[in-house]
Amino acid sequence: MIEGASAEAPRGDSRLYAGIDGGQSSTTAVVIDAAGSVLGRGVAGPCDHVDEPPDSRRCADACEAAVSRALAAADLPGTSALETVVIGLSGYDGAFHGVPPRFGRARVRFTHDAPVALAGAVLRRPAVVVIAGTGSVAYAEDAAGKAVRVGGYGYLFGDEGSSFALARQALSHAMRQADRGAVTRLGAAALAYFDRSDLRALARAFYLREIGRPELAAFARVVLDAARLGDADAAALVERAADALAALASNAIDGLGLRGVSVPVALTGGLFANADFYRRTVEGLARFAADARVVRPLHDSAIGAARMALDAR
Repeated sequence: MIEGASAEAPRGDSRLYAGIDGGQSSTTAVVIDAAGSVLGRGVAGPCDHVDEPPDSRRCADACEAAVSRALAAADLPGTSALETVVIGLSGYDGAFHGVPPRFGRARVRFTHDAPVALAGAVLRRPAVVVIAGTGSVAYAEDAAGKAVRVGGYGYLFGDEGSSFALARQALSHAMRQADRGAVTRLGAAALAYFDRSDLRALARAFYLREIGRPELAAFARVVLDAARLGDADAAALVERAADALAALASNAIDGLGLRGVSVPVALTGGLFANADFYRRTVEGLARFAADARVVRPLHDSAIGAARMALDAR
């Protein structure tokens, strides 16, 4: 059972609920019962909807496929009725772009991916969650229900400390050095990773969408490895990214007026799977907000979305 979920469902209550974490790199769905027990989990492709035309099924296909796979993992028919589906979408700000997903007669609610991440990560408020995946954002709620979101302005204007930002900065640094006639380790690694002849060809491939944002963001793993192996340029970029995420958390704490309070801060997202990057971010947070208390997330964002779906019954 999901920790914190109510077990007070009537005996024989067979209602089903689903939570979806719709990210820029992948989509994860979980199906739960009325008591909060996780029955199945499914994964599908990216769910990014912001740049999509009105007739795009990119998000709909990913969400529907993830839920279908979650039902199959639960040994439930694909036609099983769902009561409520909560979808946390990266970049969602009240407007959905594209064809919305359909789940029979289920009530479908869209929200930003930050609230579902917080709902999965912690049980009590006040609390802060920092997401560092393809993009980045910090989100905080206090006990009275006030919410603050910091960052999350997208890959052009923000997403500092994210996988995409780290990869972009590494490539930008390599390109500037190449203009000076210098070949950097990161530049050489990028050409091998993306199988391009030179850095201009790599940039052109991105602008032509031959390389997508998730694919470019995945290069962050190479930058992290280079930093671990002692590359000074990579280490400086990684340190800057970790500090940027710590600053997001600190600004969220200030936004709720909680400076000086021992606020739990959960770090979630693919970048934090790297132990060294996680450590660097924790150290940065200790400098930016000494009273903050870093905690491990109880559950992932898909579970958080499912908890919100259950709470909406």
